[in-house]
Amino acid sequence: VMQAAADPAVVVIVLTGAGRGFCAGADLKDLSAIAGEGGGAWGQDPIPPEMFVTGGEESWGEDFRGEYTYLLSVPKPIIAAINGPVAGMAVPIALSCDLRFMAEEAVLTFAFSQRGLIAEWGASWLAPRLIGPSAALDLLWSSRKIGGAEALRLGLVNRSVPGAELAATVRAYAVELAERCSPASMAVMKRQVYQQLHAGLGAAEREAFNLMTASFSRPDFGEGVQSFLQRRPARFARLGPDGAPGVTRP
Repeated sequence: VMQAAADPAVVVIVLTGAGRGFCAGADLKDLSAIAGEGGGAWGQDPIPPEMFVTGGEESWGEDFRGEYTYLLSVPKPIIAAINGPVAGMAVPIALSCDLRFMAEEAVLTFAFSQRGLIAEWGASWLAPRLIGPSAALDLLWSSRKIGGAEALRLGLVNRSVPGAELAATVRAYAVELAERCSPASMAVMKRQVYQQLHAGLGAAEREAFNLMTASFSRPDFGEGVQSFLQRRPARFARLGPDGAPGVTRP
């Protein structure tokens, strides 16, 4: 993810499983060893500070420096393509992505309660904001398995399609964003959405006005308007390695 985030040629990042499953979560042998020792600490690797900037200058703040929740601060759209089973600590990874496309036959379970664990890695913050507190508690408490159709109905994923169509569906969506949408605009919108989950409506509206005014001076605004008037595809600049806009599109 970090390599893709720093590559100006990458506009959208897709996170998926290498095999038949998305991710089965923590290795139960590791959990067994921790239990056998009467408890213990799970290591948390520090995330490099360069992952927490957008527009080349603005910090996302301390809330977006978690083991997996740092994905929320990467200034590019991240799509989880859930191609198979996703369980335990893998669920917060998927929830930390911006969008989730899930195979209909895939199965998702938080699994924590059945292992004597709690809502790990920010799941207690992420899940209620996607599906509401009651639905989130149902899934967290019961650890029951849900398929793509139910995940879509709950709002946990954005789309559910047959597994054979998942890769093509995700790719088509990513290509559409890459070809038609301003990377700089999407980066600002992503920061607005996640940071303003903490803010009141008034603060969010005032910041939106300031960001809108600033966008008028960016080349992307002129290109967006002119491409529409000239009835041609827009050629928006890509984001540089530091998250700042202005890299010429090849």
